[in-house]
Amino acid sequence: MRKPLLGALLAVLLLGAGAAPAMATSHDAGAPTKAAGTAATVQAKVQAVDFAGTVALSNCSGSVVRTPASQPSDPALVLSNGHCLETGMPAAGQVIVDRASTRTFSLLNSSGTGVATLRASKIAYATMTDTDVSLYQLTSTYAQIQSSYGISALELNTTRPVQGTAIKVVSGYWKRIYSCNIDGFAYQLKEGSWTWKDSVRYTSACNTIGGTSGSPVIDNTTGKVVAVNNTGNESGGRCTVNNPCEVDQNGTVTVRQGINYAQETYGIVPCVSTGSKIDLTRPGCTLPRP
Repeated sequence: MRKPLLGALLAVLLLGAGAAPAMATSHDAGAPTKAAGTAATVQAKVQAVDFAGTVALSNCSGSVVRTPASQPSDPALVLSNGHCLETGMPAAGQVIVDRASTRTFSLLNSSGTGVATLRASKIAYATMTDTDVSLYQLTSTYAQIQSSYGISALELNTTRPVQGTAIKVVSGYWKRIYSCNIDGFAYQLKEGSWTWKDSVRYTSACNTIGGTSGSPVIDNTTGKVVAVNNTGNESGGRCTVNNPCEVDQNGTVTVRQGINYAQETYGIVPCVSTGSKIDLTRPGCTLPRP
């Protein structure tokens, strides 16, 4: 799990106070890749991926998100990981719905500066079964956030991501943007007692660290959220905590040391009803139920 880890914090100290993890490199910030013939409009969309709408949690990253059907008057939702909950990591098989919470989030603008403190009213949904996701409902509406701070929510894509897609993993905790591609998908991803299905596997350039958990994974072309960053194999361990393994349809186990993963988010969209309520009985909603 990509929570803040002692090793990650030590690395920052070795780099020096205020050093690189709080800043994006030119490549991270969306500089053109070697595909020089890319259309200018696509380039512009790549460059538009920044920190606006992301949030920093006390222990993780996250983002203010909406579905295509969300209304300005709806309470805003914050997306992060299930393992980032302030109450601790849910057990395998556990699903949390509508639990009161007063957790706070630092809202970032495009340059990564904190411009507001947002507050939750509840954990609308959280689990580490089949996926690793948390959704907090805020006391602020989308319209209030937009009018007060000029920041729009990131939109959840409605379809499964595609192999080869250029993406950015935007960490509000570290104020750092990672750039890579979707390398493929893990039929099952096992870590400790948890199992996640159809997980996104990054190419090696997205070398995410502790604190990037919950970061939105954004499609460079559409600017929409296609997944939520959650883990990586740190030391080559086999299916242990901080060392997830891939299991295919035949039960074959593959360990990819240094490779990181995310959980798809398109399946969240059918589960969000009027007023940002999570309704697990809605048609098309396949999120695990309590």
